[in-house]
Amino acid sequence: MARLLSCRVSLDSPYNLPYVSLMRKPVAEEGPDPIDRHVGTRIRGRRVGLRISQTKLGQSIGVTFQQIQKYESGTNRVGASNLFKIANALNVDVAFFFEGVGAEDAVVPPMAETGAMLGLAEAPGPGFDVNPMNSREAFELMHNYFRIPDPIVRKRLFQLVRILAFAEKE
Repeated sequence: MARLLSCRVSLDSPYNLPYVSLMRKPVAEEGPDPIDRHVGTRIRGRRVGLRISQTKLGQSIGVTFQQIQKYESGTNRVGASNLFKIANALNVDVAFFFEGVGAEDAVVPPMAETGAMLGLAEAPGPGFDVNPMNSREAFELMHNYFRIPDPIVRKRLFQLVRILAFAEKE
């Protein structure tokens, strides 16, 4: 799979209209798109939280567990139909997978020259690598928190964590 790396606009077309030449770069050279990795992380987090194996999720949507691995790592993009099937299998809306991707992250800034006028520039990937909410530890913490049957105990645990998080270091 290849993605747009850059473009060139020239007026060398026979009709004196801008001609766009697209240069592509293989994914292997630049790595997975940060949004694809974010969606994959959200899939993995929900799947782990529900204690569903990659095999079972794959069977429910008609793909192999290897394909689920590729979706979760961001190596392969999840198509619209499979994303819809995954959302149904994991009992969430499709929008769940995009939570945490701000509108400012999806906006493509214009290129310095003629590509700016055409809006054909590609933004540098937003950094999703640092979000602690996408870690396995965070997913397991949330999963185990909601397994506590007593709502009063859950509320007190929440309060304890909040107090510890905001306590001044002495």
